[in-house]
Amino acid sequence: MDFDLTDDQRLLKDSVDRLIADRYSFEQRKKYMAEKDGWSRDNWAQFAELGLLGVSFDEAYGGFGGGPVESMLVAEAFGRGLVVEPFFATVVLGGGLIKRAGTAAQKMTMLSEIAAGTRLVAFAHVERASRYNLADVQVTATKSGDGWVLNGEKSVVMHGDCADTILVTARSSGNRRDRNGIGLFVVDAKAEGLTRKGYPTQDGLRAAEISFANVRAADVLGDPSNALPVVERVIDEAIAVLCSEAVGLMQEMHVTTVDYMKQRKQFGRAISEFQVLQHRSVDMFVALEQARSINLFGTVMAGDDDAKARSRAVSATKVQIGHSGKLIGEEAVQLHGGIAMTMEYKVGHYFKRMTMIEALYGNTADHLAKVSDSGSLF
Repeated sequence: MDFDLTDDQRLLKDSVDRLIADRYSFEQRKKYMAEKDGWSRDNWAQFAELGLLGVSFDEAYGGFGGGPVESMLVAEAFGRGLVVEPFFATVVLGGGLIKRAGTAAQKMTMLSEIAAGTRLVAFAHVERASRYNLADVQVTATKSGDGWVLNGEKSVVMHGDCADTILVTARSSGNRRDRNGIGLFVVDAKAEGLTRKGYPTQDGLRAAEISFANVRAADVLGDPSNALPVVERVIDEAIAVLCSEAVGLMQEMHVTTVDYMKQRKQFGRAISEFQVLQHRSVDMFVALEQARSINLFGTVMAGDDDAKARSRAVSATKVQIGHSGKLIGEEAVQLHGGIAMTMEYKVGHYFKRMTMIEALYGNTADHLAKVSDSGSLF
C-alpha cells in the first residue's frame, strides 16, 4: 500500500504545521484559554482562512474536498499544539452529522458557514445515565404542528456553551435504548426554553450542561425516527480523528521527555546517559510507532461504508491508542519527576488531554470488548 501523501496533502500538512509552530506555544495557549470563550476567535478566523474548517467538506460548500487522511493531518498537528478551539465539536461532529444527514439546502447553508468560520455547532447527545450506549436516549421529541418540541437534558456537550447551533438527538418514539425512534434535531442556541451551563473540562477545553423545556426545533436532519445509523457512522469517524489527535499528543510528550532527559543532570551526568532510562524512552517510542501504525489503519477504515468493518477497525485503533497513551503519558510524567505535575509545565496538560480522549466515546476496556465480540479484524 502507498502511504505517501499527495501534493495537496503535503501542502495541507506544511500549512497546519507552520500555523501551530507560529501560534501555539504553551505560553500562547495559556493566553487563549484566558479569553472570554476559553479559546481564540482570532485563531478560529485563521483556521477558516487556511481552509481547515472545511477540510472534510466538498468544495461546493466552501470546503477543501478532503477525506479521513486530511482530517488526520490536521488533528495530529492540533494534538501537538494542544489546540483548545472547537474544531472537534464544530467541524468533526457537527459538520460530520450535517454532511451525512442533511439535505442539499441544509448543507449549503450550514456547512458553508462552518467552513467560513461564522457558525459554531455542538452535538448534544450524551445523557447522565447513557454511559457509552449511543442508543440510550431519553430526551423526547414531540410532534407539534409542522415542527418538533424537545424536552429533557444533555450532559458534557463539548463547546456547547459557545455554539450558535446545537444538534440534538431526541426520542420521537419507542422506549429508552431502542435503536429505532431516535431523531437528530437542529436547535438555535438562543431558542426559548433552552438553558445551558458552561464549564471548563479537565483538559482545558469547554463543555456545557443543556436543558430543553418545550424547545422548538428549527429543523430536523434526515429521518426523525432513524438517525442512529448516521450518528454511529459519524462517531466512528470522530473517534478516528481523536486517535489522530492522540498520536500528535504522544509524539509531543515523547519529544519533550527525550529533550528533558538530555538536559537534566544527576550525579554529574545527563540522565539520558543512564541505560535503564534509555530503555524506558525506547519503550515510549515503540508505543508511539504502534499507535501511529494502527491509526493509519483506523483512518483509512473510517471512510468504509461497511458499518461492521468500520466499527471493528475503529475500536481496535482506540484500544491501541489507549494502551500507548497510558504508557507514554505515565513514562513522560515519571521521567520528568515532580515538575510534570505542575500547572506551569506542559507535559501534565498533554497527559490530561490524552486521558480525556481515552474516555471519550468508549474507553479502552469498552472498545476491547467490542473487538473481542466482533472476531477477527481481517
